[in-house]
Amino acid sequence: MHPFFPQTSDDIKHMLDVIGIESVDDLYKDVPDNVRLKKDYDLPSSQSEIEIRRKLAEFGKLNKQLVCFAGAGAYDHYTPAVIPQIVERSEFLTSYTPYQAEISQGTLHYIFEYQTMMARLTGMDISNANMYDGSTATAEAALMAIASTKKTNKVILSDGIDPKVKEVVKTYAHFHGIELLSLPTVNGATDFSALDETLAQGGVAGLIVQQPNRYGIVEDYTGVADRCHAAKALLIINSVAADLSMLKTPGEWGADIAVGEGQSLGIPLSWGGPYIGYMCTTEKHMRKMPGRIVGQTVDQDGKRAFVLTLQAREQHIRRQRATSNICSNQGLMA
Repeated sequence: MHPFFPQTSDDIKHMLDVIGIESVDDLYKDVPDNVRLKKDYDLPSSQSEIEIRRKLAEFGKLNKQLVCFAGAGAYDHYTPAVIPQIVERSEFLTSYTPYQAEISQGTLHYIFEYQTMMARLTGMDISNANMYDGSTATAEAALMAIASTKKTNKVILSDGIDPKVKEVVKTYAHFHGIELLSLPTVNGATDFSALDETLAQGGVAGLIVQQPNRYGIVEDYTGVADRCHAAKALLIINSVAADLSMLKTPGEWGADIAVGEGQSLGIPLSWGGPYIGYMCTTEKHMRKMPGRIVGQTVDQDGKRAFVLTLQAREQHIRRQRATSNICSNQGLMA
């Protein structure tokens, strides 16, 4: 039926057995019957490329054109025309993450500019060279809090955090033996009245909150950082990057780590990615930060130059102990 699919009948049966269903049709049982197509596609048997393009354009006009109001972490922002022109240039599109970093001055330069922008936007001391996406950056912040504090195995999550982000944090926590505690919301905002009691349990590495939270509420974090620090825990604030241009920054709230999604800075929705996670912190916690940090210096002629200032050596020789790293894809997003 599908001659170009590589799976054999036995392959398909094995996969269906693993997930516990009888047939491929069972995968679509949740699709309402009235929206299923029960006839052949209305397509000609053969046409030239230009005829196909015209035909598909006609089909496209049959769709109802809607305005995208999707949110919860990914947003339909306007992307200036210069952006695709820049990212499609071969020197950006094909530049892999540098392993002999200093010979890649162009790559180091744009990562340095990205770090500078994110540090200013978050009000933090340091930005790394970026993360995979906002949810994994938040999970990495939980691991970083554990690594930065002594004799801890717990992280508190506000119920105001995006459920998708929370699920990623849960996955990371499960495989690193981290116990997650919840802080409830009241009328849509995090209820900090229970914070001191939860911190008093001991062994808490950090508190993760989201600004604005999943309900769109801008929360008041006055005194929250001090309460965390008194219990030797870190405050981690997750924010959509573009929002920080208008809101009080994580640095102003006294946060130790700022993380979130950077898609809002001009990256198209693209059906789910690729996106870019940011992570910023204070100088005190810099050495526990995953990924890389690019710095500025001068060369032997006194000219401005860029260097790979910090990266964990475990990323190359002891991978089982490594923190996360950026990849070429995220470099391109930066």
